[in-house]
Amino acid sequence: MISTTASTSDMVTQGKMEINAVENVEAKNTRGLGCFGWLLVLISLLFVTATFPLTIFMCVKIVKEYERAVIFRLGRITGRKPKGPGLFFVLPCTDTLVKVDLRTVSFDIPPQEILTRDSVTVSVDGVVYFRIHCPISSVANVSNAHSSTRLLAQTTLRNVLGTKNLAELLSDREGISHSMQESLDVATNPWGIKVERVEIKDVKLPQQLQRAMAAEAEASREARAKIISAEGEMNASRALKEASLIISESPSALQLRYLQTLHTIAAEKNSTIIFPMPMDILQNFMK
Repeated sequence: MISTTASTSDMVTQGKMEINAVENVEAKNTRGLGCFGWLLVLISLLFVTATFPLTIFMCVKIVKEYERAVIFRLGRITGRKPKGPGLFFVLPCTDTLVKVDLRTVSFDIPPQEILTRDSVTVSVDGVVYFRIHCPISSVANVSNAHSSTRLLAQTTLRNVLGTKNLAELLSDREGISHSMQESLDVATNPWGIKVERVEIKDVKLPQQLQRAMAAEAEASREARAKIISAEGEMNASRALKEASLIISESPSALQLRYLQTLHTIAAEKNSTIIFPMPMDILQNFMK
């Protein structure tokens, strides 16, 4: 239910944006065709009527489901909405047809050499997905919507990553992509373009920086290994101390431990047997 409401609100918002864009285009053309323009349209209609069997192929146009047609009549956009999909009629002498593809388009952002906020030079590339939601704005407000979006994506990538340091660039790719999408969407809205997704593909670091980071990571791992080894020895010494205290309380426990050690040595098929000598006996001989 929530997704349906969200999709409905998005459709309403896009419809309002398209209507506003059309109204802005129509505001520039409030004078209409004029008397001479209507005269040319009337002549064109008479010509089509007189040569109807022959001009039928010039008047009938077909637009596919994923396309829309923006019609210019004597240089001015006709209607509040683009034509299509399906079949419609145009005047061959006065109307000019421009087809606009509404499908999602993707393109790669070329690798950009960027200086981060902490003065590290990196090479970053990405991919952008966008579509045209207002065909009239994409035709009337920009000369080449696709090329303009590509160039804007490159500059936006530089501007956004220039405010990040290297750690943020490597760890917060999702946040950077979202920030780029918002910036591109706001900038391309007057062109009738909706930026759907922006992704950071690869971040290439200089070789010297890679070696330095690898050495730092290796040193950190070695330090952690030494700390773990020292903690293990400390725990082992505590356990041995507790064991010695327990054995000292019961002399027979030492004898059992000695027999257990002999059993372990004999299980390995060794021919050498070690007999421990008490230190007290050796001290008597030394005296």
